[in-house]
Amino acid sequence: MKLFTYWRSTTSYRVRIALNLKGIAFDAVPVNLVAAEQNTAAYTALNPGQGVPTLVLDDGTALVQSMAILDWLDETHPEPPLLPAGPLLRARVRAAALTIATDIHPVNNLRVIARLKAMGHSQEETVAWMNDWMTRGFTAFADLIARNTDFCFGEAPGLADLCLVPQLYNARRWGCDLAPFPRLAEIEARCLALPAFDAARPENQPDAT
Repeated sequence: MKLFTYWRSTTSYRVRIALNLKGIAFDAVPVNLVAAEQNTAAYTALNPGQGVPTLVLDDGTALVQSMAILDWLDETHPEPPLLPAGPLLRARVRAAALTIATDIHPVNNLRVIARLKAMGHSQEETVAWMNDWMTRGFTAFADLIARNTDFCFGEAPGLADLCLVPQLYNARRWGCDLAPFPRLAEIEARCLALPAFDAARPENQPDAT
């Protein structure tokens, strides 16, 4: 498989973790978002949304959208599972994961920030925008996850953890105050102590600068 990825992309980070957890070999193909490589005709033909990640399977099939890719990975490579067995708990895990994937990430990604700047907002204003949405999202996420477990919903990492760790990386990058979220930091530390998470860190990617 080939994973078209960008080292700082939180959505790519999610998929890298999942591939590592499931022991799936892949070749990383860097796409430089800052240089707008995602907008080239060749890449647009692969991913019409002009984003990362894109996972190209051995038969050439291209999968896009990180959450859809994670679903596919869990259905085709079920061990270790990213979701629990029971439908109610599965819904709760998905709700927490989507709080990050749909409430925080979309309003903070590169093209939204570029649009805000094009409308006249300063760097300081766009950073304040990002931190506001992250703080709101982390507040909700902290209330949605389980209590007294090593990871978000149990004793092993799952879908919610795969969304949380990359978003915390981004939060630190932009100076978001994480003091109100000690449990999230504790979960992050446990995750990053695992080889699958460590290998997926942005700074460990071949295109890291």
